[in-house]
Amino acid sequence: MTVNLEVADGVGTIRLDRPPMNALDIATQDRLRELAEEVTRRDDVRAVVVWGGEKVFAAGADIKEMQAMDHAAMVVRSKGLQDAFTAVARIPKPVVAAITGYALGGGCELALCADFRIAADNAKLGQPEILLGLIPGAGGTQRLARLVGPSKAKDLIFTGRQVKADEALALGLVDRVVPAAEVYEQAHAWAARLAAGPALALRAAKESVDAGLETDIDTGLTIERTWFAGLFATEDRETGMRSFVEEGPGKAKFR
Repeated sequence: MTVNLEVADGVGTIRLDRPPMNALDIATQDRLRELAEEVTRRDDVRAVVVWGGEKVFAAGADIKEMQAMDHAAMVVRSKGLQDAFTAVARIPKPVVAAITGYALGGGCELALCADFRIAADNAKLGQPEILLGLIPGAGGTQRLARLVGPSKAKDLIFTGRQVKADEALALGLVDRVVPAAEVYEQAHAWAARLAAGPALALRAAKESVDAGLETDIDTGLTIERTWFAGLFATEDRETGMRSFVEEGPGKAKFR
């Protein structure tokens, strides 16, 4: 398999495994979608890490495979490409990307699907599609602009330039930069901490933020209010409030 899933202590690790550069060919895209749908369903997965191993996250699409495709073929395939990445973005659980080495093109777009991005100090990110006479096609023009703003996104997309980890951090493209040897460890620790939290409240928080960004503020507030009130029907809400009153904040053990 070009993508594998390992689950331990409530954390599911979706691992790209297509040496040497984790090029995202059609089979890899489809496998990503399958595993994103699997971790969405599984109750034993409460948070997710996406990573490509110690050397590289993903250096982009399989250009040789794409070169052989004409317009008609890509009209058909482009929906499957976007669906694979959207499946990752819509995992209703906390998702962190552990980025080592290159995260370019589709690799950068995959990282954009996570809620949080931890990058190695040797990481390089970018959307180089313009250098092929193309534009990003797996969400890059949309998710990148929403994350860093339209002007910064256009700079990266128009030029196709790669940015090192420190600039990516300054741009807001990544959230934390750590030594390369610590990337997966820190990503897993972030996910594990949230895996111990209230699953439905985390789902509600993620959906409220993500859906709210796609609409006007009044509709967003309605989404928030609906989730907020609905959580009063959960066992986790009872546990959290009882623990707060009896023991103080931050000591609740959620089921």
